[in-house]
Amino acid sequence: MKQVYLDTFGCQMNVADTDRMELILFHSGYRRTLEKEDADLILVNTCSIREKAEQKTFSLFGGLKPLKQANPDLILGLTGCLGQQEGEKLLQRMPYLDFVMGPDQVDGIAEAVDRVRDTGKSFVWTGFDREKVYSIPELSLPKAPGPSTFVNIIKGCDKFCTFCVVPFTRGREKSREPEEIYAEIRHLVDHGAKEIILLGQNVNSYGKRGLKSPIPFHELLYGVAQIPGLQRLRFTTSHPNDFTRETIQAYRDIDILMNHLHLPVQSGNNEVLKAMRRDHTIEEYKDLLLELKSEVPGISLSTDIIVGFPGETNKAFEDTLNIMQEVGYSSSFMFAYSPRPGTPANDLPDSVPDETKKYRLQETIALQS
Repeated sequence: MKQVYLDTFGCQMNVADTDRMELILFHSGYRRTLEKEDADLILVNTCSIREKAEQKTFSLFGGLKPLKQANPDLILGLTGCLGQQEGEKLLQRMPYLDFVMGPDQVDGIAEAVDRVRDTGKSFVWTGFDREKVYSIPELSLPKAPGPSTFVNIIKGCDKFCTFCVVPFTRGREKSREPEEIYAEIRHLVDHGAKEIILLGQNVNSYGKRGLKSPIPFHELLYGVAQIPGLQRLRFTTSHPNDFTRETIQAYRDIDILMNHLHLPVQSGNNEVLKAMRRDHTIEEYKDLLLELKSEVPGISLSTDIIVGFPGETNKAFEDTLNIMQEVGYSSSFMFAYSPRPGTPANDLPDSVPDETKKYRLQETIALQS
């Protein structure tokens, strides 16, 4: 029996993609191992949203190099957003890699492994198929799902925030057909799943592209909620611009929809939000939360925050602290700004010193805790 070792960096979408690759490889005769030394195939699903994630990837592969030298038949594959972003550069930097793939190639993982075994040559497989409808082939589960399970409903992003690589690494938005989503969830619930978390870079854009008969996100929520046996429903991540009144009402109407929302604010300052191309003001963000809280009393809110974005003044940073205090987030994912290649913000002067970024990050962490 062949064995595969899988490692994942990054967001929930990457976790779901890794699970998907494990499922496909299971049907190709692989079983997952927790020991790198026992593996015939090692896959690392990567993230490039911040420089730190890239550094972790290179550090991990540095530790895998001796395994490849000791066992030339071992296949090393790098998948995910870093693969899409860097492509051939990764083979130049790490010539012991066998292949590099982007997120759009997840369903071709078995084909990629076979190609290495058949040819013995390394390769890069990236890019996007804009004509292909986003669809996940049906495969039977190799094991019972956990009580809480991710289900992808949309991939890619059309927002093009100036700091973010996602539109360049995961492509433009494409939605899955609702009946396919319902069928997957029914299958998961029948095999023991109690909670479903609907995933997308921006779930509220669901239905805008890629569907034969478009439906909005809130209608998908109502459809999922009718699946027998499903006990809890969540979704992530949302963008303030696309969060509709109908979705707010869904919280009120759907008993199994958990009273939690992850709604990234990124900054509490309008000038910074404009520079980030978030396309809303902090006042509009707060108005949305007021409406949400009036319809869903006691709802728990979490967020993402970036400090040290180019042009962020002391006053702008204070505005971010103020919105944190005003909203009272249950949790926050907080980061110091990291310039990313190919993004518009990468061309802006990085005017905030590293020490100031570190200080501001410590301040936000202290406030949240």
